Amino acid sequence: MGISLVKGQKISLEKGDGTSLTKIFLGAGWDVAKSSGGGLFGMFGKKSDDSIDLDASAIVFDDNNQPLDAIWFGQLASRDGSIWHSGDNRTGAGDGDDEVIHVDLTKIPSQVKAIVFTISSFRGQTFENVENAFCRLVDSTTNTEIAKYNLSAKGNYTALIVAKVYRHNGAWKMSAIGETSQGKTINDMIPSILPIL
Repeated sequence: MGISLVKGQKISLEKGDGTSLTKIFLGAGWDVAKSSGGGLFGMFGKKSDDSIDLDASAIVFDDNNQPLDAIWFGQLASRDGSIWHSGDNRTGAGDGDDEVIHVDLTKIPSQVKAIVFTISSFRGQTFENVENAFCRLVDSTTNTEIAKYNLSAKGNYTALIVAKVYRHNGAWKMSAIGETSQGKTINDMIPSILPIL
């Protein structure tokens, strides 16, 4: 079990022996919130909708805060092959990670400053319809969870800027961001992302 992150917390992506992690993945999961109603005075919750189509994405930025590439359900791998997406989960059904974005840190080009991870609601449903949302950073080589971040703050927004993995003095670090945003796609969120780079 890794570190339980709080908003704004930063961690180093180094192993206990001081060497850097080489392959990581960010897993995101969520459930459809149960709404009150039905049955004995609403004691038995019912689903507010059949499914919530949340999308995990990654946007790659250079030193000038310009987007270089984006990894999402419409483009499942970065052009250089260093980042790839598990594919679109349109319901949030099942336990564990609903969508996964893999990163090979050894293949990230030198001009990349940061990789920003987002989750957005493709059909425009707000996070009021979502519960048990989380993201976790895992060392792919050992399948060890490094950190987990609870995203279950419900609210009237359609996107979350989850975390960024970035270079600092030649080493990779991760920052838990947790900023809310509006937008169905990554392009909608760019204006909200730029201030946190």
